[in-house]
Amino acid sequence: MFGLILSCVAVFGTITAGIAMRRAGFRGSKRMLACVMALSFGILLLGAASNLAAAVPAASAADSDAGESEAKVATSDAGYGMGFIGMALATGLACIGAGIAVGSVGSAAIGLVGEQPGAIGTTLIYVGLAEGVAIYGIVISMLIFSKLA
Repeated sequence: MFGLILSCVAVFGTITAGIAMRRAGFRGSKRMLACVMALSFGILLLGAASNLAAAVPAASAADSDAGESEAKVATSDAGYGMGFIGMALATGLACIGAGIAVGSVGSAAIGLVGEQPGAIGTTLIYVGLAEGVAIYGIVISMLIFSKLA
């Protein structure tokens, strides 16, 4: 329960800080935005870890046969939770990286095509390579999901 509350506070705090900075006309650097996102992401991971840590000891304290089966279920639930967090990290971080790469490569490609229209084929290759990073992240998350099922 504590992890869920902590996660909600992190999400709503980040949204509120963004709205307040927007209304104040604050134009911060990309580093500041990255720090705020990393802080809220760390709080979300802390909340998820506290949820998983709270589930395992409560079930492992059981002494009967039924209690042992509950302990196995709680441990496997914790494993499933970590697997889903891994899937989210693989997909999310790969897509963020691909978005940054496509933004940089795409703007440079448009500038080059404006000067040399014959270079459009070469620029499409570079944009495709940058987009491939997101596809690799999705493939990794599918592999993780196949191990969970």
